[in-house]
Parts: sequence; structure tokens; C-alpha cells
Amino acid sequence: MIKTISSPAPLLLNYLKQDLSLSPESIDLAMRQWRQSRGPLPIILWQYGLITLAQLDQLYDWLDQHPQAS
Repeated sequence: MIKTISSPAPLLLNYLKQDLSLSPESIDLAMRQWRQSRGPLPIILWQYGLITLAQLDQLYDWLDQHPQAS
């Protein structure tokens, strides 16, 4: 099931930095696009080539385990 994130939680942003090793610039780019489109942040990260398909799957698994982050 695809979740739409209404507002990225600090826990999610920390996960992107720490576990997926995204740079602050990559996260900023994704956030700008997310604010414009309001699409699912994980999909935006993938569409812009900031994460791989495997990382997208990993991210959705993490979100399923951390519902407070979405």
C-alpha cells in the first residue's frame, strides 16, 4: 500500500540522512518538490534519482514499522 505523507516528521528526515545517507541538499530538493506537488515523498525521492528502487522499498518497509513518522 502506498502512503501519502502529510508532513515529513523529524524521525523520517533523520532516517533519510542516517540510514539512506542522503545529503542535506538532496533532502532539500525533495522537500521543495514535495511542497509543490504534494505527492508521496518516497516517490519524489525515487523519481528524482535520489534513492534507488531497493531503497524505496526499504523506505516503505521502514514507514510501515514507524507509523508515527508518516
